[in-house]
Amino acid sequence: MADNKRDYYEVLGVQKGASEDEIKKGYRRMAKEYHPDLHPGDAQAEAKFKEVNEAYEVLSDSEKKARYDQYGHAGVDPNFGAGAGGWGGGAWDVGDIDLGDIFSSFFGGGGGRSRRANPNAPRRGGDAAAAVTISFEEAAAGCRKQVDVSLIETCRTCGGSGAAKGSSPTTCPVCHGTGQETRQQRTPFGVMQTQTVCSRCRGKGRIVEKPCTDCHGGGQVRVTRQVGINIPAGIDDGQVITVSGKGNSGVNGGPAGDLQIEVTVRPHPIFERDGFNLWCELPLTYAQLALGDEIEVPTLNGREKYTIREGTQPGDLIRLRGKGIPYLNGRGKGDLIARIALEVPRELSKKQRELLTAFDSSLDDKNYEKRKSFFEKLKDAFS
Repeated sequence: MADNKRDYYEVLGVQKGASEDEIKKGYRRMAKEYHPDLHPGDAQAEAKFKEVNEAYEVLSDSEKKARYDQYGHAGVDPNFGAGAGGWGGGAWDVGDIDLGDIFSSFFGGGGGRSRRANPNAPRRGGDAAAAVTISFEEAAAGCRKQVDVSLIETCRTCGGSGAAKGSSPTTCPVCHGTGQETRQQRTPFGVMQTQTVCSRCRGKGRIVEKPCTDCHGGGQVRVTRQVGINIPAGIDDGQVITVSGKGNSGVNGGPAGDLQIEVTVRPHPIFERDGFNLWCELPLTYAQLALGDEIEVPTLNGREKYTIREGTQPGDLIRLRGKGIPYLNGRGKGDLIARIALEVPRELSKKQRELLTAFDSSLDDKNYEKRKSFFEKLKDAFS
């Protein structure tokens, strides 16, 4: 039952009235927390993940969000507005008052009827949301993934009519298919005419006497589909891929919405990404830095040979052009930048200590440019 569902704002961890950006951030945070890839075999996490997607599917759609804010879960149920049940015979919705009719009543217009949108006109479906987690290497090279998506689709049993087999919807006898009821009220200024959502058909303009057993008269059902998506090379963590026409089905023959898939990229044990450049730390020995050496630098596509020059200092940078991340939807790649780190040896033997002490004693200021410069500056500062 809808009454047993958690509040959608609570599901996304945001306050009611949250902005579009806050709702999107809340979705990303909760989707990452419960993503099935991070909780393999955890049925509870999978259920939470579906709940998060369902909440975002509603709150990211301004029309559905407005209905949810006004009517709760009932307002976004596929069965919303089906059947002949009522909302009560006389409740007025201020948002439905026809200002044109009010002014025409006040100023002698005769209570003319304003134009109303056809309640049975085709309407575009809402956008659906999903999430996918990929490896660092997959993000760099691009890949294809199958993603489970919770969607609202046109009921295949009734074809979207909401009526059981062998029957069809009928025109509402109260609003005659307009979805609106016109009411008149006498005021000191004359007769005021207003229009409200039809209490019989709930604005649909049609009555379903025998609801479909699968969609219960709503014409749509919620299903889980597996959708194949191409993830472009160079995608970054947190970016969203939009797949046109793969969202929720439209109403009355309207086009489907879009599918928005947020990409989460797992961190790499060696590399860090900065835009389209890759960074890593390269630990080398004292001898390698002092004497120079030919080394192999790791990249995403294997190892690259590089010559370390004699006297290289810790913190110096090595830049390999074009060995970074491919430019998204463009040509070329960023660079790979390796920062040199000196690894100081530990647990030296007695012999090693003697050799190192003798070596250090053999050095003087000409061997230490930075050290010599430092002490000269220090002497000048205190003289």
